[in-house]
Amino acid sequence: MKNGDLIVGEIKSLDKGVLVIKTDYSKNDFSVKWSGISDIFSSERFLFRLRDGRSINGNILHDKDGKSLRITSRKDVSETVQLNDIVFAKGVKSDFWGRMKANLDLGMTFAKANRLRQYSARAGLSYVSEHWQTDANYSLIISRQEGARSTKRSDGALNFKYYLQYGWFGLSSFNTLSNTEQALALRVSGRVGAGKMLFHTNRRYWGVGSGLSINNERFTNNTDTRNSIEAFVGSELNLFDMGDLNLLSSLYVFPSLTEKGRWRSDIKVNLKYDLPYDFYIKPSFTVNYDNRPAIAGRDWDYVLVFTVGWEL
Repeated sequence: MKNGDLIVGEIKSLDKGVLVIKTDYSKNDFSVKWSGISDIFSSERFLFRLRDGRSINGNILHDKDGKSLRITSRKDVSETVQLNDIVFAKGVKSDFWGRMKANLDLGMTFAKANRLRQYSARAGLSYVSEHWQTDANYSLIISRQEGARSTKRSDGALNFKYYLQYGWFGLSSFNTLSNTEQALALRVSGRVGAGKMLFHTNRRYWGVGSGLSINNERFTNNTDTRNSIEAFVGSELNLFDMGDLNLLSSLYVFPSLTEKGRWRSDIKVNLKYDLPYDFYIKPSFTVNYDNRPAIAGRDWDYVLVFTVGWEL
């Protein structure tokens, strides 16, 4: 480290500017800033992603200049890269659990007035391989109070992303949404497309993507079931070098190809504040807009949730 400390252990991962190291003499893994490292050596193989979008597999040896690494592939081909150009690393020989991440958020509200009860839950799971990544997430909000109808909102997604060279990637996903405000019993959509990471550093990343989406929608009122095909274009921005804060935001727009004049949009903003022992506080804001909803005047729905979570 630049402060003179020496850490010996297993390099588990590098992501969002933080290097995670497992040692024999500590119960918990060490999380250190990538920018605080002066020298690093390992005989194990890693998958590296660079800020220009390239992927490299190989062993690493720190160069004498103190600012770069020499990565040697299986074919004994060496390449020198700057430390600041490395934005992601994962041990290729990592076990199954070492490649997974999970999180769980819970929130509750109780009030004497009208016996208000509100519950919220969010869960996520992700797995990173050498060339692809998959993740699943689900959120649920239920609100009940005397003298008013109960409300419920849930959404889930199963995403798959295959990484290509120079920041390009293929993507596919399976998504669900249900909310009382728009009389939406269930919307199921399958998406396929491609995208590109416009920039990816140890402080932030910004990616864009587009493709096609096939929808099936059922409603809680007398509106007929809808089947439609949409195009989609979206963007995702993540800022993570802000101390204990992490901001993740996304915007997707869905112009319909089979329903003339109809379009939808989804906006999500998640602000995460890290606490000790892998706990965190997360305010989340989500907006869903549809210019042709099942109920006139209910063209948009939003939810603001504050939760306490834990991640593995």
